[in-house]
Amino acid sequence: MFRLATMLYSIIGTSFAGSFVIAALATGYDTLIPILIAAAAGAVLGVPASIYVARAITANIR
Repeated sequence: MFRLATMLYSIIGTSFAGSFVIAALATGYDTLIPILIAAAAGAVLGVPASIYVARAITANIR
């Protein structure tokens, strides 16, 4: 499951980080620090999301 979660993280983590950066830019935070915070928050929240998706996928396979 760890391999599946890491492969999913490459998609989910970047999607979350990109979405958070776009949300930060849309709300008017256009300096470096808020953009980095949004990208880091998305990357961190991508970890449990990818683990959850990997568990759901492996539970349906068996």
